[in-house]
Amino acid sequence: MTASPAAHEERILVLAPRGRDAAVTGQVLVQAGACAEACPDLTCLLDGLAAGAGAALVTEEALEGDLADLFAWLDTQPPWSDFPFIVLATRQAGRRSERAARLLARLGNVVLLERPVNAETLASAAASALRARRRQYQARGHLLERERAQEDLRLANEDLERRVAERTREVEAAHETLAFALDAAGMASWDLDYRTGASRRSSRFDAIFGHEGKGPRWDRETLLAHIVEEDRAAAERAFATTVDTGALDLECRIRRADGQVRWIALRGQIKHEDGAAARIAGILMDRTDQRLTEEALRQAQKMEAIGQLTGGVAHDFNNLLTVIVGGLDMMLRRPEQVDRVKRLAEAAMGAARRGEQLTQQLLAFSRRQMLRPQTLNPNRLLLAFKPLAERAAGGAVELAFDLDPALDPIRIDPAQFEAAVLNLVVNARDAMEGRDGHAHIAVTSRNVHLGTGAVADWGVAPGPYVVVSVSDTGSGIPADKLQRVFEPFFTTKEVGKGTGLGLSQVYGFTRSAGGFARIDSEVGQGTTVNLFFPRSTDPAGEEVGTGPAASIPLRRAGEGETVLLVEDDEQVLAMATESLEELRYRVVVARNAAEALGHLTGVERIDILFSDVVMPGGMNGSQLAVEAQRLRPGIKVLLTSGYVANLDEGQMIGRGELPVLNKPYRRDELARSLRLVLGGGER
Repeated sequence: MTASPAAHEERILVLAPRGRDAAVTGQVLVQAGACAEACPDLTCLLDGLAAGAGAALVTEEALEGDLADLFAWLDTQPPWSDFPFIVLATRQAGRRSERAARLLARLGNVVLLERPVNAETLASAAASALRARRRQYQARGHLLERERAQEDLRLANEDLERRVAERTREVEAAHETLAFALDAAGMASWDLDYRTGASRRSSRFDAIFGHEGKGPRWDRETLLAHIVEEDRAAAERAFATTVDTGALDLECRIRRADGQVRWIALRGQIKHEDGAAARIAGILMDRTDQRLTEEALRQAQKMEAIGQLTGGVAHDFNNLLTVIVGGLDMMLRRPEQVDRVKRLAEAAMGAARRGEQLTQQLLAFSRRQMLRPQTLNPNRLLLAFKPLAERAAGGAVELAFDLDPALDPIRIDPAQFEAAVLNLVVNARDAMEGRDGHAHIAVTSRNVHLGTGAVADWGVAPGPYVVVSVSDTGSGIPADKLQRVFEPFFTTKEVGKGTGLGLSQVYGFTRSAGGFARIDSEVGQGTTVNLFFPRSTDPAGEEVGTGPAASIPLRRAGEGETVLLVEDDEQVLAMATESLEELRYRVVVARNAAEALGHLTGVERIDILFSDVVMPGGMNGSQLAVEAQRLRPGIKVLLTSGYVANLDEGQMIGRGELPVLNKPYRRDELARSLRLVLGGGER
């Protein structure tokens, strides 16, 4: 029996002609709940694409031949389609070849996974690709529905024109009926007689162009004068072809009488009499809101795809950073008087810390960072943070704080909040460099109540919010760049003066806190960034400081204290073992949850479980901790991770039920965390 089109649209086509790649990847996808279908060659893959598919998984070596037919298929995709590919590539020490880079760019919507790749990563990439494809199919359905509606309207209009020709005595009544129906649908009607130059239109026609009451005498030249200059040539071509095609189909931007720029769609059809064009009539629609909705959908899809990608990369990157930071830290402790080694070690440590900061910014944007939210009054954080903000702003800038003393509590991560505000202060300072006049930055806080309309574009619930704003008197942001400022790696600064991740970090933080960020800016008038957080119903508590606990002395192990260390990365495992042994702990090693449970069910002494959160084998670190506490009531637990694969899990950990040490960590940070956990939180 032939599979239904819907079933075809959910399958993943696998093109892996060498070895057992096709069988292995297909098995992983099936176990993850996906429908995988192996393709022995490129011809079979193209047949599958033509029949319908949700995604394609191909190996890099499968793309070495002639791909002209594949590129031809990509070029003929409909506007709603951006077919996703998952490419399994061989790990390379250096940059990919220029041909390989061009090939990946030519494929378009690509997630690149370097082998060897674990099953979790492959399954996650496949699920993300299928979700993106489903949204494309939904967009296709919406487009088809709109096209059917437009076709129905066109047919209705044609029928009306025939009726007008047949029933001349009823023409006025028919016109009024049509005008009423179009007005109810948000459309305007128009009619132009070629022989006399007389024109008629409904009242909405003038309203769409911003004219109150009776507008100007409309003809082709009047309409063209309202169209923005960039679209005028296309409009003239559309009018020039109406005599040959018999129809007018124009979508362009206009400048209304009040100066607003709006999108319109103009549809019309010519009526011939005695072999010549006699008149043209049609409809006019304001498509601005629809255009904005479509752009918002594309932006949301793009930002979600980037979030999925950055979250997956961050785990491995943080494992590498843990090895670098931990190893170099021990080199600095025992340099053996070798100046060159120490100098290189200090440089590597600085580079590693910059890599850590970059990773945390990526994770903040993807909303996968480790959060430790607290219910607190943000005014306390802002006042404690004021000296640092003043140093960041510089002596040439006046920094003012205007905080509402009756501010409601909110639930946020204090460190992420301070990092977000610091980013905004630095951006404000940079925006005022080189400008004449007084440089002023204002940090304000206040309570607001947002209705349904105010939050409609942000995907959050209406209700009471706290807004923290950072305003400057700088150069402002042009309108064409304002919609892109939250994109990662997009920056308005000069080359070398910004990574483009600061505002994306702010975006990710506010979304993780259940709120949103909004930017208001005008060129030459400055910029205001507003951070909206939902009011917390819990009372504000004492804030936990976010600075380093330098006052806590280094704690070494007590007599016989034993750590069960659970880590699947061999290099991280070796580094952590050496750090623990330097602290005089006895270390019991496990490489996954199953090995750890074997030790926990035994009789050997274990004082604390120190486990990575993200592990293979079906049980993660937080689940292992729950089982460990069941097997050994009272056992201490310390988790570590640079990436939480599940947001709900990350929030659960962040509430303080299970303490977490972020990767990368140094030996002092490890010792401090062990002291706090084993000492019951006492310093």
